[in-house]
Amino acid sequence: MKRTTGQDRSITTQWRPATQAIRAGTWRSDMGETSEALFLTSGFSYDSAGVVAARFAGEDDGMTYSRVQNPTVQMLEERIAVLEGAQSCRAQASGMAAMTTALLCQLSAGDHVVAAKAAFGSCRWLVDNLLPRFGITGTTIDAADNAAWEAAIRPNTKVFFFESPANPTMGLVDLEFVCGLARKHGIVTVVDNAFATSALQRPMDFGADVVAYSATKMMDGQGRVLAGAVCGSRDFIEGVLHPFQRNTGPNCAPFNAWVVLKGLETLDLRIHRQSENALKVARFLETRVPRVLYPFLESHPQFALAQRQMKAGGSILSIELDGGRAQAHALLDALELIDISNNIGDSRSLMCHPASTTHHGVGPETRADMGVGEGMLRLNVGLEDADDVIDDLDQALIKAGL
Repeated sequence: MKRTTGQDRSITTQWRPATQAIRAGTWRSDMGETSEALFLTSGFSYDSAGVVAARFAGEDDGMTYSRVQNPTVQMLEERIAVLEGAQSCRAQASGMAAMTTALLCQLSAGDHVVAAKAAFGSCRWLVDNLLPRFGITGTTIDAADNAAWEAAIRPNTKVFFFESPANPTMGLVDLEFVCGLARKHGIVTVVDNAFATSALQRPMDFGADVVAYSATKMMDGQGRVLAGAVCGSRDFIEGVLHPFQRNTGPNCAPFNAWVVLKGLETLDLRIHRQSENALKVARFLETRVPRVLYPFLESHPQFALAQRQMKAGGSILSIELDGGRAQAHALLDALELIDISNNIGDSRSLMCHPASTTHHGVGPETRADMGVGEGMLRLNVGLEDADDVIDDLDQALIKAGL
């Protein structure tokens, strides 16, 4: 295997994002294939005992075992790192594998984490349930309140953990302020950037240390495979995260990595088109429901911040209905085009009721703390004609009494 012409990192970083999404991290075998090769192998053979010894000693860059490295997976890692503006990246088995690995690889008993209280249900579960089992304490705050971040810092605070926009409340974090505050206090920022991806927002440009992803979402973009990624400095990824990952095994499968590589080729096109569709749908919904949450709506309380940090609002929005769970479920049941599904980032429009799906496991008190009410619905706006999505929502709203 060899990198294609121009694959020196200093060259790929000069390319523009649309070119990087197709060309960065490409390796080619002696066969000269144009599409990335898929290496479905768990192990590798060696020319001699000395070669394998050198590889395990870190003296040779060749492959040893697909839990440690795999050519297809490594191509994905290199491409994501370039797109993110990171020195290094490690692909993961899923988005939650990425979040868990990004936290546990650097935290120990006695450490403290400050986290946004509004988050994906499983991310909040990590802070509230998993980390305390290992003697790691956490404080959850209103992430939109800059003063709350500083007030929550303790002498043993090691990590700030948050997503922006948040799932499903669509709240934003002031990246420049929070990441700057963390650096001032020697705290590592771990940012879940799955809703925006590097195509709309690059947290490292604002000072973030670690950026984690569910590549299952926009990066794949068609609801096919599970995958995740963690990006950061070379010292963090190779010196802190990789030893944890190598010995615990939350690795991305080569086939899944190959599918995400193909998805990245159209990421820029998809996410901008879906953002256009989402904004059009959000503006329609503003005329029909009590509240619409979408960063690029002028009615969003952090609209100005969204304009500074993001290139577009993304494909996800949330609405709040006054009729609680009964009305929310009635709307879902009346949909004809939009699928009821808890996934996001898909090219198909999908809608779900977070309180009874993605956030069911955290319990009613935590949901209330997060701002996830019984009348909230989350909508992933896909690549269909936006007017067809609006027509479906219109008839469903009528049937739900709205």
